[in-house]
Amino acid sequence: MDWLDQVKWDDKGLVPVIAQEKDTGDVLMFAWMNREALQKTAELGRAVYFSRSRGKLWFKGEESGHVQTVHELRIDCDNDVILLKVTQTGHEPGIACHTGRHSCFYSVLRSGRWTPVEPVLKDPETIYK
Repeated sequence: MDWLDQVKWDDKGLVPVIAQEKDTGDVLMFAWMNREALQKTAELGRAVYFSRSRGKLWFKGEESGHVQTVHELRIDCDNDVILLKVTQTGHEPGIACHTGRHSCFYSVLRSGRWTPVEPVLKDPETIYK
């Protein structure tokens, strides 16, 4: 059986993906992949996601320059979630989020409110042109 056939794709042909920084263990982001994106990620050693809003493959960093080099691909025990162990590289290494932050998970629930606790490392207006 092909390794891609072992993935439990949802009814839209997608699987959730978590990108985790290899060296720190920080969770950088959550995204989706279709079969082609997962295959290209494995082939290229670079994160390729499926953008649901644009309906096409999204080569992480194609606009921002914030590329994720993939060191390892893992699948969970139910075969329905993919974990990527990555190094975030590019123009400003360490920025994974479109908000200019290190991680997309930058807010913490405090006193009933989501509170940003990680700084903006680069103004997103200067990242995306």
